[in-house]
Amino acid sequence: MAKFKKKKSAPTPGNDDSKPKIEENIDIPETENTPPPTSNSKEPSKDPPINAAEKSEKDKKLAKLFWMRIALGVIAGIATTFIFEDIEGEERRWASIGFMIIVFFGSIIVAKGMNMQLPSSDRKKIVTQGIGSYVFLYLFTWIVSYTLTHLGDISTGINL
Repeated sequence: MAKFKKKKSAPTPGNDDSKPKIEENIDIPETENTPPPTSNSKEPSKDPPINAAEKSEKDKKLAKLFWMRIALGVIAGIATTFIFEDIEGEERRWASIGFMIIVFFGSIIVAKGMNMQLPSSDRKKIVTQGIGSYVFLYLFTWIVSYTLTHLGDISTGINL
């Protein structure tokens, strides 16, 4: 370790820069009470405020859209079993998936016709509302209805 030598000389007279100066009798003006900022770097919303009645109507229309897609998923899944009966193999699967997408786009068109007054931040809800339930119920009902209609066709299956 390095050793430091102590200063042996006296401090220079008149050089008090290192010591803080204390001044007495200083008048400090009072500061104004400023309100805290209301938002931290967030821009104000461009959307008008929505009252409770409009929000309730919006929620009712979104719930109606959700249940419409649930019903469409079940109906289209069952209909797929009978519509694509003549198609065999891999083509049946792709035709069914294409049919599922076409029916979903039809539900988007119907949803736009419902005239939902959604703020710009919720515009994607027209597309995303109930999409997962629609897809899974479509596939589930298609598989179950196909299995039940073709149950007696398989020689190792259960005959009714």
